[in-house]
Amino acid sequence: MTPAEARAEVFLTAFKSLNHNDQETFFSKLFKNTRLREDIIDLAIAEDKKYERTKSFSEVVAEIKEKRRK
Repeated sequence: MTPAEARAEVFLTAFKSLNHNDQETFFSKLFKNTRLREDIIDLAIAEDKKYERTKSFSEVVAEIKEKRRK
């Protein structure tokens, strides 16, 4: 485990130990910070898309052209 992973594990353990109201308060403060909010959203999207099949540039262009024809 890397030092960053160990620190993340400590923070996650601490977060999990909070009661529900305290967790909500933490998230509320976290999401008030625009930069952090955007980073979290980007990470969530990346995690969600991680296993999707990638497309080549030519495939994307072909799809766009096909949509324009309709």
